[in-house]
Amino acid sequence: MRKNIFTYIASILLTSSLSVPVFAAVQLPALDKSPADISTFRTKTNDTIAKVIYGRPQVNQRKIFGDVVQYGKLWRTGANEATEVTFYKDVKVNETKITAGTYTLFTIPNQNQWTVILNKKLNQWGASTYDQTQDLLRFTVAPQTKNETVEAFTIAFEEGKRKQVDMVLAWENTLVTIPIQY
Repeated sequence: MRKNIFTYIASILLTSSLSVPVFAAVQLPALDKSPADISTFRTKTNDTIAKVIYGRPQVNQRKIFGDVVQYGKLWRTGANEATEVTFYKDVKVNETKITAGTYTLFTIPNQNQWTVILNKKLNQWGASTYDQTQDLLRFTVAPQTKNETVEAFTIAFEEGKRKQVDMVLAWENTLVTIPIQY
């Protein structure tokens, strides 16, 4: 009887120890320095209007706009993969009708004016494969300056009146508002 118990325990230990090296061989990635985030806008009746998936780079004691993000140059509006915006119903962005779907969001920052771009090409890494012929919409907005620093790039929604919401881009001391009517 003792011999059978010992054999049983030994077989369990051998079986479980064989699975450990297989797991140990898997190389898991480190945490991303600019983690992906999601911002979603839902109405008070829980109707989902928009969702944004974007990378959140950090200031890390750097000068961002005009340096890390150069003025007059196309920016993926976040880090890593280009930012993607999904509209779950037809909306108007800056008074232009946009059909429900997913689009890539790019911007061209400048000191006094930003160009906001919705592009039809998806699954882009950064802005390296950006194709201007795929632009659905381009318009300009004036950035605002904030007194306090926003450490991590943030995209949030701020609900207004009469079925309007602003998609707000904030980083460092800059805030850009994109009007959306739903």
